[in-house]
Amino acid sequence: MGRLFGTDGARGVAVTELSCETAMQIGRAAALVLAKDCDHKPKIIIGKDTRISSDVLEAALCAGICSVGADAYILGVVPTPAVAMLVGKYNADAGVMISASHNSVEFNGIKLFSGSGFKLPDQVENEIEELILDRPEDIRLCEGTQLGRIYREENAVKDYADHIMSTVDVRFDGIKVCLDCANGSSSVCAERIFKGLGADVVMIHDKPDGTNINDNCGSTHMESLKKAVVDNGCDVGLAFDGDADRCLGVDENGELIDGDKMLAIFSEYMKAEGSLKENCCVVTVMSNLGFFKFAESKGIKTAVTKVGDRYVLEEMQAKGYNIGGEQSGHIILLDNANTGDGELTGTKFLQIMAKSRKKASELAKVMESYPQVLVNVRITPDKKGMWDKVPEITGAIKMYEEKLGGDGRILVRESGTEPLVRVMIEGKDIGLIEEYAHAIAALVEKM
Repeated sequence: MGRLFGTDGARGVAVTELSCETAMQIGRAAALVLAKDCDHKPKIIIGKDTRISSDVLEAALCAGICSVGADAYILGVVPTPAVAMLVGKYNADAGVMISASHNSVEFNGIKLFSGSGFKLPDQVENEIEELILDRPEDIRLCEGTQLGRIYREENAVKDYADHIMSTVDVRFDGIKVCLDCANGSSSVCAERIFKGLGADVVMIHDKPDGTNINDNCGSTHMESLKKAVVDNGCDVGLAFDGDADRCLGVDENGELIDGDKMLAIFSEYMKAEGSLKENCCVVTVMSNLGFFKFAESKGIKTAVTKVGDRYVLEEMQAKGYNIGGEQSGHIILLDNANTGDGELTGTKFLQIMAKSRKKASELAKVMESYPQVLVNVRITPDKKGMWDKVPEITGAIKMYEEKLGGDGRILVRESGTEPLVRVMIEGKDIGLIEEYAHAIAALVEKM
């Protein structure tokens, strides 16, 4: 874990933790590192989500970028995957997204993309960190006519929406879908995309006001979507997170279709049509045991990474795989996108519905999910990196693992984006795994 960058960029409480000064420094260092081999004036595009702090961080980033001689092109409010896609379309040298994804409004973050549209590998982020924290004297500021300029890209939303629509080869006529935009980035383009493909669309949580992003809505709060799908007689519901790089589904009965089930549905479909490269799907250690049993029964290989869509992507690139993702709804479809893309995921799900003529609930039967309990324990900064060094905690984990045997598993990990230790247990007996999870969480809480 870096000193500025975690598993998904730099993140913290906006202005007090992720300060304007830090944003300006990231803008400067990123422009210098990512465009160091340019033989032209560097061009960096900047997108943002709808949270109230995004504007001030955008201003600080632009100031940093322009102060070292690069030009900043402002996209406005767009999904994170739009930045990844538009880097190439606009011939930019790098991209920046201002977002804290699924986190609540007080947080914000900065994600960086290379000129190829991929998130930065650890070594490049480390180079940017070192320039800011260890060698600030190497940041050379420009003056006079050498300064960069700020431009606005007015067509970013349209260009991104057109791209998503172009990846689908069937109409959605006759499918009624409810879209939960989390009062975030997808509010600017989801309706355009799904209506443009012929779906009958019901919109909820698509009125961002700067303060209501992810507020009891979106992919981390599925209750209102479940209700809206049933109340409006929809065939399916899709929930995005604040920056729309995640998507979770709800079937016509209001039942959850999580990222693992999405991956199972996609993998089976891709295998049948001959497009599943290397016959493999990449998942993380957090994926449900049911997914692994599904894959085994269908003769589909699995590759397992640590948590974080960047690690899924790295494995996909290294081995030539074209699908991977997380239970949380980060689905990477590498034939069409360089990063997790919620709206792409949603359109592909509806494409399978339209082609198979199956209900969402029928598709979701492809795998059976094991009961899973997740308990989050908030920790203070001085407790970071400590839980696995406490014998009482590690001993309890080993004891409960032995009790579960082959019918369950325990995963305890520190979040890369929030001050949390996550205790996850799977097993056949929901009462038992709840008891074990809370017992381990109580030990973490008192360390």
